Amino acid sequence: MCGIVGMIGSRPVSPLLLDGLRRLEYRGYDSAGIATLVGGKIDMRRATGKLDQLAARLDEQPLPGIVGIGHTRWATHGKPTEANAHPHATGKVAIVHNGIIENYRALRDDLGKKGHKFASETDSETIAHLITDYLDQGMTPQAAVSAALKRLEGAFALGIIFAGHEEMVIGARRGSPLAVGFGDDEMYLGSDALALAPLTNKICYLEEGDWVELYADKAVIHDAEDKIVERKIHITALSGAMIGKGQYRHFMLKEIFEQPAVIGDTLGALTTPEDALAMPRMPFDWKNVPRVTIIGCGTASYAGLVAKYWFEQLARLPAEMDIASEFRYREAPMAAGGVTIAVSQSGETADTLAALHYAKSQGQKILSVVNVPQSSIARASDVVVPTLAGPEIGVASTKAYTTQLAVLLCLAVDAALARGALTPARAGEILHALREIPAQINQVLRDEHHIQELAHHLSEAHDVLYLGRGLLYPIAMEGALKLKEISYIHAEGYPAGEMKHGPIALIDETMPVVFLAPHDGLYEKTASNIQETVARGGKVIMISDRPGIAHVGVKTFWNIAVPEADPIVLPLLYAIPVQLLAYYTAVAKGTDVDQPRNLAKSVTVE
Repeated sequence: MCGIVGMIGSRPVSPLLLDGLRRLEYRGYDSAGIATLVGGKIDMRRATGKLDQLAARLDEQPLPGIVGIGHTRWATHGKPTEANAHPHATGKVAIVHNGIIENYRALRDDLGKKGHKFASETDSETIAHLITDYLDQGMTPQAAVSAALKRLEGAFALGIIFAGHEEMVIGARRGSPLAVGFGDDEMYLGSDALALAPLTNKICYLEEGDWVELYADKAVIHDAEDKIVERKIHITALSGAMIGKGQYRHFMLKEIFEQPAVIGDTLGALTTPEDALAMPRMPFDWKNVPRVTIIGCGTASYAGLVAKYWFEQLARLPAEMDIASEFRYREAPMAAGGVTIAVSQSGETADTLAALHYAKSQGQKILSVVNVPQSSIARASDVVVPTLAGPEIGVASTKAYTTQLAVLLCLAVDAALARGALTPARAGEILHALREIPAQINQVLRDEHHIQELAHHLSEAHDVLYLGRGLLYPIAMEGALKLKEISYIHAEGYPAGEMKHGPIALIDETMPVVFLAPHDGLYEKTASNIQETVARGGKVIMISDRPGIAHVGVKTFWNIAVPEADPIVLPLLYAIPVQLLAYYTAVAKGTDVDQPRNLAKSVTVE
């Protein structure tokens, strides 16, 4: 969602704040702005569109100052206009805000009666006026922030500066992440450690309800009850070099090509060269777990759906996959002794975090699969099994997804061995097949130009159908999601067995149909679906191994060959061609691949 940066020190902060905002571009945004204190007074520059627009404004009208805050906004309340862009300021306070204030209308009405005039349509501006109202009553900045926080309902991360107080920045969080960075006679605020990577590797993550006073040489952290507390300082390995595009045109393509390495890194942490598991110690015994509940949103939910198949097939353990935004509200009964697995790239997904808290209230043990080990979801979990994907900048998830699959398969094998549902020999075969996946993905990546050629044809389509069976049904949905996200072509993923229960009505000579059809135990059934599609003039794009392509029995529009592999590990392998197909289709259409319209990388509000 939105991005926040803040800084206090002894050098001009505007260039550093702008640089920090650039590292938050991956979150998605439609406007941006910076505010500093100049001669003790608040001054700011804002612009709609990309950060280049803000940079041009700063070139025309430089913004001095050694204390400041910056923001990239993704519109929720109010259109993406300069007036609605952050920071929002009164004569006394400037704020940047990530989140949603649910009671802003009531607060705004109350403040309006006291004479406050609002310049935007946003909920965020209400915070600046609310703090100002307390300052007008004679409170100190710290007391005014404390009082205001207690009246805010909803989710927020805040950066705040005060006219006449060049010695201080205040930050606060509830429901949205916020990190504090420690420098040499400088202190920083950021929505995540990535924003601060070139400035410092010493990071402290505020906990739920915390607020912090930042001075050039220290941070004073308060909890939700205003008590001064200590929070652990982490040394992060992130650096500015880790988030460059290198020789690639887009971050998404770079991240697609990083998958062999990051899957290898993830497996290296969870398995041994002898094809055995090396999992973290679990705070439960898989033998006694009656049910697994897997929660996630978007791409993470499709990783969870694959995991449902794995837990049930390998471990004979009942598993349920729930979309977190639905699960959190339906008040599902949960079996005593159950385990809930939360899957999230950022570890900050609001719906997944809320669903996790519900599961915890029902006595479930929480296991999280996240890419950020210090994230809110990780900190709320009983055990974390991290993906080692590294920073993922492209909004459409690629390497985070396949590393999630790698972790989830290792968890399913671990459960299966503990429950006696899988022999050590078969477990070794699966892990060996899993360790071969990086090399096999490299084979698929070498065929990218063949997929790029197909993408020029696909870019002319209005609708695309993706079909798969068993473990590849979730990959069909993931392929359709990727195409929708970045090319804006309507696409749907279905179980191939459901084709005759509705989707077949859509098939004609203009409809491309992507079949994920490995030559496995379900091949003949999927081949029949392919024949039915060809008979109706549909353009069949077949993704299969060479035996599958050779035996289909009809002329297809296009074939994409992938290596043969153990059927259990095929989801990791078949995810790659659907990623490349979506990527090159979007490139052919000329869309913004890394930052598609209306989407944000980390959805930290409902």
